[in-house]
Amino acid sequence: MTQRVSWLWAALMAATALSWAFGHGLGAGADLRWSGTAVLLIAFLKARVVFLDFMELRHAPAALRLAFECWTLTVAGTLVALYW
Repeated sequence: MTQRVSWLWAALMAATALSWAFGHGLGAGADLRWSGTAVLLIAFLKARVVFLDFMELRHAPAALRLAFECWTLTVAGTLVALYW
């Protein structure tokens, strides 16, 4: 378990660095909306990892996990749609 948590923590740190890079112009080109969309999607991916593994939602009842997955997809999709 400890090794998995360590790898997940490292992945979260890498995702944070990638978000920072997108926020400072990585892949911006002429349209900054792509970078903003990437930052939003990375943020929701990070939230999913935190909820499933660090808050142990992975082992929660199926209904609770399904509610979380639906909420995450709905909010992420709505924010990306509003951003564009």
